[in-house]
Amino acid sequence: MSKFLKSAALLAAISVLGSPAVAETYGLGRAALPEEIAAWNGDISADGTGLPDGSGDAIVGEELFAVQCAACHGDFAEGIGNWPKLAGGADTLDREDPLKTVGSYWPYLTTAFDYIKRSMPYGNAGTLSDDETYALVAYILYSNDLIEDDFVLSRESFFDVEMPNADGFILDDRAEAEYAQWRTEPCMQACKPEPVKITMRAMVLDVTPQEEQSTPAAPAVVAVEAAFDPDLAMQGEKVFRKCKACHQVGEGAKNRVGPMLTGIVGASAGAVDGFRYSGVMGDAGADGLIWSEAALAEFLENPKSYMKGTKMAFAGLKDEGDRSAVIEYLKSVDD
Repeated sequence: MSKFLKSAALLAAISVLGSPAVAETYGLGRAALPEEIAAWNGDISADGTGLPDGSGDAIVGEELFAVQCAACHGDFAEGIGNWPKLAGGADTLDREDPLKTVGSYWPYLTTAFDYIKRSMPYGNAGTLSDDETYALVAYILYSNDLIEDDFVLSRESFFDVEMPNADGFILDDRAEAEYAQWRTEPCMQACKPEPVKITMRAMVLDVTPQEEQSTPAAPAVVAVEAAFDPDLAMQGEKVFRKCKACHQVGEGAKNRVGPMLTGIVGASAGAVDGFRYSGVMGDAGADGLIWSEAALAEFLENPKSYMKGTKMAFAGLKDEGDRSAVIEYLKSVDD
């Protein structure tokens, strides 16, 4: 479903739930006011309809990006791990494994503004001002070599930017041109005489796990040495970027999508004040689970396997060195 249909459905739901008839039947309150409905209607069309007043450039956007976006998308919009790459991929769309980014693939810049304003930053959506959104979009454009760093992006200058793939899409006319060919009496036997062969694996799209045919027994978890290793902790700070979208550490850290992790090493499971844990995590803490270095290493390798039912969606750190490094980093920001 397109974002426009989703928004229309949402507006319709707001209107219906706030209608007098529903209010009288279910006691759900009053009819929604026009200004209340308008507050939800943030659609920005491809022709620029809906773009707000405001402006920003890549110089300001770079500072915002480092704070709000780099934890997932990298300092230069290059992406971290499986988080999306926002820059690069020029001239790759005709390849077997194209890199689809804002610069290489997206035909409408309005889509970037609409999505960032509505859905980013991850875990804190809807907090960016219009000026901040313009600046972040400008930085993404600059990272794709589409504008200079001092180009001021605004509603007036928005369409001065040429998107490389603006003409790369065609009208979907399959309903008129092709459906009649498909909707014939289906062939139900001996449809293809030669044997079916697999000609391509989905790994081209980075969705096929590359695993060995036979999985060896998992190695025993090696406990991390108690002595503090500052060099290893520095490596761990880089690995922790994969975690920063959900967790904060250090002075002033707060709970976000996940609990703040200051002082986690040696602490009881499920014990951070003010965070609502899953039932299984709370039970583990009540049963005496302590986040020793060994326990953390095992949890970080595969959270859902270690603790079935955990709310943590992260797939885990498969590299033992990464696990050791990030634990060492967490020790460096201990209470």
